Amino acid sequence: MSTHKTYFNWSSGKDSAYALYLLLQDKSHNVEELVTSINTHYNRVSMHGLRKELLIAQTSALKIPASLIELPEMPSMEVYEEKMLETVLNLKRKGFTHSAFGDIFLEDLRSYREKQLEAYDIHAVFPIWKKDTKQLLRDFLKAGFKTIVVCANSKYFDIDFVGTIIDEHFIDRLPEEVDPCGENGEFHTFCFDGPIFEHPIQFTIGEKVYREYPMPQDDDSVCKSNRYGVWYCDLIPT
Repeated sequence: MSTHKTYFNWSSGKDSAYALYLLLQDKSHNVEELVTSINTHYNRVSMHGLRKELLIAQTSALKIPASLIELPEMPSMEVYEEKMLETVLNLKRKGFTHSAFGDIFLEDLRSYREKQLEAYDIHAVFPIWKKDTKQLLRDFLKAGFKTIVVCANSKYFDIDFVGTIIDEHFIDRLPEEVDPCGENGEFHTFCFDGPIFEHPIQFTIGEKVYREYPMPQDDDSVCKSNRYGVWYCDLIPT
């Protein structure tokens, strides 16, 4: 059986961690690089708000080479796609044939990824696709992973939610309309320990802040206004 040279689109959160965990057990794939997008204005992981230093500590503990896609604070779709194309072409030159993601059930997002990659003969892989998110979270914890909530949509959560370490009772405390894995963007996490890490990532909890952003013009699913709010919990490397 041939082994596919694969790069993993690493977000730093729990879904990425568990998808990578499963992929590393798949003998048909050889994961040789992690790729993460960074907001260069804040020097933090895009969407998650995680400090770049903690991302580097995390990927170093994974013992897999990692690279960054540097994006401006609020990139247009054109800028985003230009940066992604540059990254894909560079990885293709290095011999990569497959690209893996931690997506679970967002059909439009999967179709977009597959269409973009197909043009360059890169095959998209989704190790946790269509898995039940309640069971997925239970399996994640049972495998020995540890993760903390770093940002959350203010429509569903207040300041006390960010900084929560996810445990077996986490699902019971979620609002009914929130996906257990936050797959609709309700919250994001930082995975700091588990079977794929050489050692736990050390950090302390810092300031919690609230920020508002313009609502994407083609998406009114989060709230019926032109802006939406996000709570962030700063994690400080130790």
